[in-house]
Parts: sequence; structure tokens; C-alpha cells
Amino acid sequence: MRHRHHRLALAALACLAAPAHARAGDGPAQLDTVIVTGGRPTSLPAQIPTTIEGITGAQVEERINAFDSEDALKYLPSLNVRKRYTGDYDHAVLASRASGTGNSARSLVYADGILLSNLLGNGASYTPRWGLVTPEEIERVDVLYGPFAAAYPGNSVGAVVDFQTRMPTKREAHVKLSGYAQDFKLYRTDGRYDGWQGSASLGDRSGAWSYWIDVSRLDSEAQPIAFANKLLSAGVPGDAGVPVTGAVAGRTPSNKDWWLIGATNRTHTVQDHAKFKLAWDVTPKLRASYTFGWWRNEATRVSESYMRDGAGTPVYTASRVNIDGRAYDVKASDFAPSRATLEHAMHGLSLKHHGRDTFDWEIAASVYDYARDLVRTPTVLVRDADTNGAGQVTDMHGSAWNTLALKGIWRPDAGPLSGHTVEIGLQSDHAKLRSRVLASAADWLHAGDGRQVSVFNGNTWLESLYGQDSWRIGDAWRATLGVRAERWRAYGGELSNAVLAAPLPFPGRSEIGWSPKAALAWRVDARWTLKASTGRAVRNPTAAELFQGTVVDNAIVNSDPNLKAEKSWTSELSAETLGDAGSLRVTAFRETTRDALYSQPLAVAGGTTVNAVQNVGRIRTNGLEMSAQADDVGIKGLGFAGSLTYADSIITENAGFPASVGKWQPRVPRWRATMLATWKATDHWTAALGGRYSGRQYSTLDNSDPNGNAYMGVSDYLVFDARLRYRFDRQWSAAVGVDNVNDRTYWAFHPYTQRTVVAEVRWDL
Repeated sequence: MRHRHHRLALAALACLAAPAHARAGDGPAQLDTVIVTGGRPTSLPAQIPTTIEGITGAQVEERINAFDSEDALKYLPSLNVRKRYTGDYDHAVLASRASGTGNSARSLVYADGILLSNLLGNGASYTPRWGLVTPEEIERVDVLYGPFAAAYPGNSVGAVVDFQTRMPTKREAHVKLSGYAQDFKLYRTDGRYDGWQGSASLGDRSGAWSYWIDVSRLDSEAQPIAFANKLLSAGVPGDAGVPVTGAVAGRTPSNKDWWLIGATNRTHTVQDHAKFKLAWDVTPKLRASYTFGWWRNEATRVSESYMRDGAGTPVYTASRVNIDGRAYDVKASDFAPSRATLEHAMHGLSLKHHGRDTFDWEIAASVYDYARDLVRTPTVLVRDADTNGAGQVTDMHGSAWNTLALKGIWRPDAGPLSGHTVEIGLQSDHAKLRSRVLASAADWLHAGDGRQVSVFNGNTWLESLYGQDSWRIGDAWRATLGVRAERWRAYGGELSNAVLAAPLPFPGRSEIGWSPKAALAWRVDARWTLKASTGRAVRNPTAAELFQGTVVDNAIVNSDPNLKAEKSWTSELSAETLGDAGSLRVTAFRETTRDALYSQPLAVAGGTTVNAVQNVGRIRTNGLEMSAQADDVGIKGLGFAGSLTYADSIITENAGFPASVGKWQPRVPRWRATMLATWKATDHWTAALGGRYSGRQYSTLDNSDPNGNAYMGVSDYLVFDARLRYRFDRQWSAAVGVDNVNDRTYWAFHPYTQRTVVAEVRWDL
């Protein structure tokens, strides 16, 4: 019955279509320019005949219960953000057609040209810095699918997300206050978790000057996202340990019996955001702009023990307990609370000539800095986050990345190159990773220094030169050819532990890479267009993948500074029709990735097996994506949008882990679907109903975790969201909504939120 239910759900989702996506391309059918309605044009290279989808800030406000900027992507085709709760700041990875939620370095996220993707590493701990954009300041967000633009490095293999934030043309001001609440029930956890968010913004333009100021605060209580556990087989038969009751029997993702002894990582996060943008129109065609962003986060994570002693008292500090006649050791890490203090800043500076003359150009630079980044955890058994004692402090201060880009666009209006659009550019992308762990003998809550536990540092530097030419061939054809040349360097890598007098260095290295691109579009008639694109992407290893490891007997055992770069060939073929009533796009895609970077078992000296990042020989993905939208479907003001994605992603070669060959790529489901129905009943009332579906997935390379409906598992899901908005007048509006209306419990290692009610009120000048 379950599979039949999902098939019916997919069929229903596939049949729906709506104006939820303001797709780049909306407007008259033509090949020379992509017209984007509803806001400032995207900064993506829209003249490339390939797949771009988008949504405006006004549409987000009408249709989506958005607390975080990544919520704007919720219903776009083939995308999924692993957002576990409101304000999830460290695990919200973006997944795309052929990349799962464990591959953060296989996509790029920008805001006004400033890199938000955290390319210090790859994985759940290195997510885009979504907090540097608030939903209220979004003017539009667009997504380029695949590595088809020479202007972006190989991390674009999955998708490029481009947030365009507001820059006023006249005085405007906005204030918004919103709140949410969810009742969460799982295992023995049964509680209400809520939060609120307030934001205010002000902008104006006077003569050649314009500015924008945006501030916000989020105060969020999240449900527990992890669970302390003990394998049944790890228990020692007998009567040793404190007898306890309350542990919950369950099965692991690999279907082994275990006890769940408590809920952990219940997060209270308070996030402050500030953004200042200043622009000066030096001439009508030359603009200088500066952006400063600041984000601060205070987060506390606490635990709840399910275990009770004979008196009914919760058990937290017993080092050994007895469950059902078996003794189990309880470690400090099982219930360890934590405190995080993060303060990050970004700067962006650009000088841009944008007159659509024969030659336009831009110089842009950005810096993202971990001004403060501390995470504190105890190393002794404590009851709560206020109990002091021995502990550790992880300090990532000094980590940062910076970018520099020189871009030019040449549009000759005469001669043999008339009709061509030639893009050229030079880029420099530098990432600096700094991480040290310190031990405190008695004060984990306040220690600023202490005995060294570990250190790992490293740098990567990518220097790029690219060129791309897009030209019309008659009235019906447009072709694009491009190439990207890169020099990548890794240097300054070092690793240390608690006993080494000096860190062990890694050798530096340098590589040269080439990435050709090509695309072709044919306007078959006034309504139909065929598009074909292909491109190579070289995704170089990040500093964490290269240099993060372990030292045993004065030797590094699980880091490989000689990791190869991922090399992907991606191709797509699309048929697209666009009319007054809506649009339909069908895209077949294929991606072949060699030397994919994944953590997998590695045998080391002494017969020990550890997990380390290694190259997977080959992963092949074939798929089909459909996206449709329609206006005024039967009822005036009623529109639908929907997408359906099929991806067959298989590991075909892996000499380092043969058991994975023939298995599904982790975190890439075969089926995904989205639906968003919007009804503008009157000028005042707007209602929206959305649906999101994802099929079965695995987390392991050998697919040895078939039980997705468990802690550490990855489940399928079908959830629905609803929103109702009322505009009182030009200035005042309010909205109520429900996310996960059907109260589905679903997992991506951690549990997602259950049914959540939201409400908001907004004032606009």
C-alpha cells in the first residue's frame, strides 16, 4: 500500500502546474535574450540556452512560509535543502539533480555576486552561509542547473544559486514580525518548540546615491535532532550498572537492534543579522557599490535522558547503566550539551559598467571572515549546559575566503562578429581553513585557552581564466561555446595532536584543469524551443578533505593530500514551450563523474580500518526532469506549478570499496516532485498549497542502511504546506500558514520538523 500511495502522489504532483516559478525566459519566445519578469534581471549568464529557474521576492512573500533565505528554493525543480529546523545554521546542505545533501561543495550560492558557499570543506558542516541573506531583502533568486557557464568553477556541477537583494529606487521601509510553533512527538520526546523573528529595513535613493539597511533577529527553539543510543549487542549480560527503565527499543538504519536512551541536541539559537549596502552611480552607466554583512549566533544544545532510576529520577551522570539485564557504558559524549558563539562578517566591493554598450565590464572583490567561531563541549558527564567542568573548545577563528573577479562582455554591433556576445574573465578564489581544539581542565563554559588537543590548517587557491561566446545563427538558432582554464593550488596544510611538539606538514601541490562548455538552441516555431547543453566540471578537493585527519604514532593515518579532483561531464537536452497560459519544459540529463570524493573505509597499518575521504572511480546518473506551470486553471486567479524528477544514479567503479559498485549514490533519490497551487481570490486574499515528495534514499556507499525511518537513516517523504495571506491596505498585511500539514515524521540522518504553525504581520512603506 505504501508504494501505491507514493505512486499516486507522484502522479498527482506531476499533473499540476503554476506561476510559482518566474522562470528566466518568461516573456516573448526569443533566443537572443532571456527576459525575467517581476524584478531586476538575474546576474546569471542568461544568454546561455540552458535551464534556469527562479522566483521573485514578492512570490516568496505570497506563497511560502519563509523564515530563512533557503526557504525560497523550497518548490524549485530537483532542489532540496536539508534544513532541519528554523535557523539551522550548520547542516542546511543544498542538493540538486545528481548531488545529495552530503555534497555541499557541488553547488554554488551567491548573494549580489558575493560567495556564500562554504568551500572550506564538503559536507554537512560546510553549508552555505544562508544567514547572510534574509527572506525580506530578496528581490529574486535564480538557479542555473549544471556546469554550463564558463564563468563559474567546477563547484557549479550541481547548481548555481543567485540571490539578488533589494536596492531601492525611492524611499521604502519594511517591518515584519513572525512566529512559529510545533508540537513534536518522537520516541519519548513530547514537547512544544516555538520561536519568533523580527526584521526591519530601510532604503532610499537620492541623486546618484542609494542605500539599503536590513536588520533582523531570530530566536528559535528547535526539536531534538539526535538521540543517544546503545547497540543491544554492546551490552554485557549481568546485573552491573545502575538499573534503569525508559529506554526505547528500536532498529538502526542497518536493521540492528538498539536502545535509544535519550534525545540530544535540542537547539536554542539566537541569530542577529545586519546588512548595509551603498551604491554610487558615478555616471549613468558606471556604478560603484559596497556591501557589508554581519551575522552573530548564540546557540545552546541540551539533552533529555529517557532513562529513569528506581526513584523515577532522570539518569544523566551514571557511567554505567543496566537495561533489561545488560550493562552499558555511558560516555560524556552521549548526553554532552554544547554552546556555540559565532560572529561572521562579509564585505563586497564592485565597480561595474552596465550600459549594454559594445563593451561592459566589472571588477568585484569579496571577503568572508570567521571573526569569531567557538564551540564548547564538556568531556565529563554533566546534567545540563550550565554545569561546569572539564571540556573542550573548538576554535575556527581565522578561517575565511576571498574572491576577486575581472569580467568583460563584448557585443560587437558591426563586422563579422555582429550578433555575438563574448564574455571573458579572470578570477581568484582563496580559501583559508583554521581549526584548533583546546582542552580545559575545569571550565568548559568560559575557557579561552588551554592544552592543545588538535590542530589542522590548510589553504586552497583557484586562479581561473575563461571565455565564452554566444551568437545568433539566423533567426532560429543560438549557439554558445566556452572554455575555462584553471590553476589550483593547495598549500600550508598541517595537522597536530595533543603530544606533537610541532604540527606535521603536508606537501603542497598544484594542478591545471580545463573545462569546455557548449550549448545550442533551436526555435522550432513560435511556441517550441529545443535546447542542448554539455559541459565539463573540475571540482577540486577542499582544504578539509585534504588536510583533516588523525595522527597515530607521529604519522597521519586518514588524510590523503594527493586526492584527485572530481571530473564531471554533464549534458542535458530540453524541449520547452511557452505561451500566454503557462509553460512546459521536459529535460533529459546525464552526468558522469570520475574520482568523486566520498568518505569510505580505508585500511591502515596494523590492520585497523578508518573512514577517510577517497576517490570513487565512477558515478553515472541518467535522469528526466519535467517542470510545468499554468495560469487561471478553471478558476480566475488559480494557478499551479509542478515538477517531477527521475534520477538513476549508480556507482559503477570503486576499487577502494568494491561492495559499493552497482549501488545507488548516497542521498540521491530516484523520484522527486514538487507542487505549488496559488489562488489570488481577490486583491486582498491569496492562498497557497504546496507539496514536496522525495523517494527512497541511502546514506552509505554500499546501501547497507535500508531502514530509512530511523535515527541516522534517510527516509522518503511526502509533505504538504499551506499559507493564507491577507493585505489590509497598501501598507499592512498578515499571513498564517502550516508547514508539514500532514505531520509526517521524516529523516535525513536527523529528524525534520513536524507540523508547524506560523503567523506573521508586515508593514510596508
